[in-house]
Amino acid sequence: MLDQSSGRGVTWLAGGALRPTRQRLVLAELLVGDGMNRHVTAESLFDAVRDAGERVSLATVYNTLRAFCEAGLIREITVDGTKSYFDTRTDDHPHFYWEDTQTLTDAPAAELKIVSLPVPPAGAEVTSVDVVIRLRRA
Repeated sequence: MLDQSSGRGVTWLAGGALRPTRQRLVLAELLVGDGMNRHVTAESLFDAVRDAGERVSLATVYNTLRAFCEAGLIREITVDGTKSYFDTRTDDHPHFYWEDTQTLTDAPAAELKIVSLPVPPAGAEVTSVDVVIRLRRA
């Protein structure tokens, strides 16, 4: 069972104006309880829930991650059309995607230079730019 006494999960959920249900608290503690940033898939978070001795369905994990995204607590990073990662670090920053291990890590933002973007179509605005650099070990 998870120790939810740190209060980080409760504070984090409050920052997104989300009610601290038991399932949300379990997932919040796994995501931010130790103060570290994470890149998780719904499946890897579901496995972590089970490893912690908690009971939350995979559907609840998916729905809760969506709620966390909508509340601005995490960002969804899509690597390809079938794989999404959820990042607890919400500022703009690039990522490395390691193809051999199928893991996502932060890339050094200071080394990325985006000189310009295409002008968006009329009536549209750029809301974000996601940079995922795919890597293969040589």
